[in-house]
Amino acid sequence: MRLTTAGALVRWLIAQRTDDGRPLFPGVFAIFGHGNVTCLGHELEQARDELPTWRGQNEQGMALAAIGFAKATRRRQIMAVTSSIGPGALNLVTAAGVAHTNRLPVLLLPGDTFVNRAPDPVLQQVEHFADPTTTANDAFRAVSRYFDRITAPEQLVSSLPQALRVLLDPADCGPAVIALPQDVQAQAWDFPDEFFRVTTHRTPRPRPDVREVADAAEALRGARRPLIVAGGGVHYSAATDTLAAFATRHGIPVAETVAGRTSLPDSHPCQLGPIGTLTGEAANTVARDADVVLAVGTRLQDFTTGSWTVFAHPDLTLVTVNAARFDAVKHRAVPVVGDARESLTELSAALGSWSAPDSALADARRAKVGWDAYLDGIGDPGAATPSGLPSYAQVVAAVRSVARPGSYALTAAGGFPGELTAGWRTDEVASFDCEYGFSCMGYELAGAWGAAMALPGRDVIAFVGDGSYLMLNSELHSAVFAGHPFLAVLCDNGGYAVIERLQVGQGGAPFNNLFSTSRGTGDRSGVDFAAHARSLGAAVASVTTIAELRDAVVALRPDLDAGRPAVVVIRTDPTTWTGGGAWWEVGVPEVSPRPEVTAAHTAMAAAKTHQRRL
Repeated sequence: MRLTTAGALVRWLIAQRTDDGRPLFPGVFAIFGHGNVTCLGHELEQARDELPTWRGQNEQGMALAAIGFAKATRRRQIMAVTSSIGPGALNLVTAAGVAHTNRLPVLLLPGDTFVNRAPDPVLQQVEHFADPTTTANDAFRAVSRYFDRITAPEQLVSSLPQALRVLLDPADCGPAVIALPQDVQAQAWDFPDEFFRVTTHRTPRPRPDVREVADAAEALRGARRPLIVAGGGVHYSAATDTLAAFATRHGIPVAETVAGRTSLPDSHPCQLGPIGTLTGEAANTVARDADVVLAVGTRLQDFTTGSWTVFAHPDLTLVTVNAARFDAVKHRAVPVVGDARESLTELSAALGSWSAPDSALADARRAKVGWDAYLDGIGDPGAATPSGLPSYAQVVAAVRSVARPGSYALTAAGGFPGELTAGWRTDEVASFDCEYGFSCMGYELAGAWGAAMALPGRDVIAFVGDGSYLMLNSELHSAVFAGHPFLAVLCDNGGYAVIERLQVGQGGAPFNNLFSTSRGTGDRSGVDFAAHARSLGAAVASVTTIAELRDAVVALRPDLDAGRPAVVVIRTDPTTWTGGGAWWEVGVPEVSPRPEVTAAHTAMAAAKTHQRRL
């Protein structure tokens, strides 16, 4: 079959299927420019009914939407993203970092310069004096799981299966980048028909080594106060029911990482809520005394471990279940390398009738009851704040109180990761996405577009601060134009408030975070976010009280049901945050003219003595 490189790529994408018969690649996000419009764009137009193309407004934004889509489908389907060369391609690099850090699949197809070099230097080409093979796309190498540059059409036959191997692999999952030089896109080759045969792909479930399971079971049998830490791998393995059965049978409380949130229903008797720096007081209390920690599907990021101070037992045994040996062997853990669902099933069989002492779960339940009471108190509309404006905790509680069944909550950087991770208590399993591996500002609206695309018929609710909104709001219009509805709850607290919290908390003077402490002569009364969102085509409500917020969320439902994204805007207090949480190590100056900074450095050094060293 004689096809161009671009034509063969499109035909191959269409031929891939999931094990339930759906397209593995259900669509492509595209912004066209020179380097992809005349070849790949032409082929996508020809295949527009079989492989829908969705127009973005910003390359980073549409790639973040692809990542939000992958998260919402629990890595079962993958979106492709194409850009022009130069700045269009480089705009994808940040999104590649998000996917790489969070172990999420996305296929990036940036245009590239000419292999033949005849017209060099071309528009938007960077030239390296000592290496003419280097292009802007080499920037992807640090943030991709697989990178290739196609310099001849026949290379697709070997490269695309390798890219797909990475996209589908439970351990190596992450972004795959196929750079497409514009002259090579146009070149034709006689591709084998078999290359385009419809192919079904099944999610691999590697079984653990029986000896590793036996070692893990032995460690757990000796536990007096065990704890399970559930990570994102629980969701990607579809192991939520298995985890619930395992925890119940063996009487072990379960804490959740940010990526692992909503692994268990909030009402489950073993559920403790979030662990670590993001305000997980109940889980942190239990973790301090835990003698055996079973970490399932987590890479043990510093926000989970409190920079390795959360687990304080002097004789702690760490047992890890992970598809990636890289993660499983961290901190001298007892590793169980394998699929989370299958590993928990085999580990439960190895434990037999063993269960933890009743006191372990009873103490955990008391900690959870106390934590829930605290969250109820700070989320109460009558709770006072210094400014009199609502707090983030009150906003989260209000929206949660009127959210429809099946709602999917989403956020990213700033203050909402802590507030939503703690406050979004729900019995809806797999209903939460907080991008906090890369903590990428701007993911909120773009990711919500992708999630809405992946979850038709469900309410997607994005919580976004004014800082993230101003940084990347263009995909709100993309969602309006495409007809993929979500609700954005936009909280205006006058700038980058949570970073000012970190700045001041470590002894620094308030500086360059809130608009009120930044250099400038502009109007500091704020942005008219409602007018801006309305100009992008969204339905909008602007409210001032928590009662009005609840009413607005309900009132905007007809717009969502009609396929129109909606935004509700509310001013919030910049200094009131949910308490609790674990210590977090950051760099604090060793010398400073500010005594507050030197005091913070002394406190940081003292806290470091409690870190787990291995």
